[in-house]
Amino acid sequence: MSAWKVLLTDGLEENGKEILRKSAEVVDQPTITADELLKVVGEYDALIVRGRTKVTAAVLDAGTRLKVVGRAGVGVDNIDLAAAKAHGVTVVNSPMATSVAVAELTMGLMLSAVREIARADAGLKAGKWLKKELEGTELMGKTLGVIGFGRIGAAVAKRAAAFDMTIAGYDPLIPSDEIKKRGGQPMSLEELLKVSDFITMHLPLTADTRNMLDAKAFELMKKGVYIICAARGGVIDEAALLEALNSGKVAGAALDVFATEPPGQTDLVVHPRVVGTPHIGAQTVEAQTRAAFDISGEVINALEGKPLRWQVA
Repeated sequence: MSAWKVLLTDGLEENGKEILRKSAEVVDQPTITADELLKVVGEYDALIVRGRTKVTAAVLDAGTRLKVVGRAGVGVDNIDLAAAKAHGVTVVNSPMATSVAVAELTMGLMLSAVREIARADAGLKAGKWLKKELEGTELMGKTLGVIGFGRIGAAVAKRAAAFDMTIAGYDPLIPSDEIKKRGGQPMSLEELLKVSDFITMHLPLTADTRNMLDAKAFELMKKGVYIICAARGGVIDEAALLEALNSGKVAGAALDVFATEPPGQTDLVVHPRVVGTPHIGAQTVEAQTRAAFDISGEVINALEGKPLRWQVA
């Protein structure tokens, strides 16, 4: 019998399960509810989640055996890091696994918004030939403001540069020289908002980033700007974005994430100048395979007291 017990609550690719099974007993419960998790989490040494499961203070209180929580992906806003630290539970993630997938989706969202691809497709399927109504804008020669110039932001900048876009970069945690090396022209947030034709966000949801794009931020932007977000719901004030769309300040928005998920049929979701996707940034075969490989190895290392590459808390 394996010494460790690992609970998977949001599924994991088979390659990750195989790694875990070499050292631990693995239980896969991808549809487990919050109440059910509270009842059983005390039996496990490790918990691996994605975005669906909320690892709350109550879960960590109940997880009396827990030594590590692994997030198969980047964002850890669904994990109470302060409570984990208080309980001595290590938190790890797999930040490099999904960078390409999110960057590629960002470019797809940008193109879909500016060329109205979703509307064109829906019209064609409804028997409508909307050619004269669908006059878009080219990316070439436009300025893309990248807010958050980490791995994903830099990957987006690289791809946008291939479209002959000028890249403006803002990231308070990354030195200006490093932003330049990654292909961006470093700017303050205010400068970026003023000069950008497109703005894309690639940063975690924290107290500092919540509602970063608010009414004041939209006032600084060019008329006709496009907003893209495949980061985390909550970094954009959705009420302010809706107002900016209705006023014409924002020409279009492409959103993979929302403050509440699923968001329901809100005025923002159904807006004719909004392209929406259901938080699919990391949903590629390759990204999920990489995430499973990375997080399974990191969790086993944490259980065995080995050095960690991606410890969050």
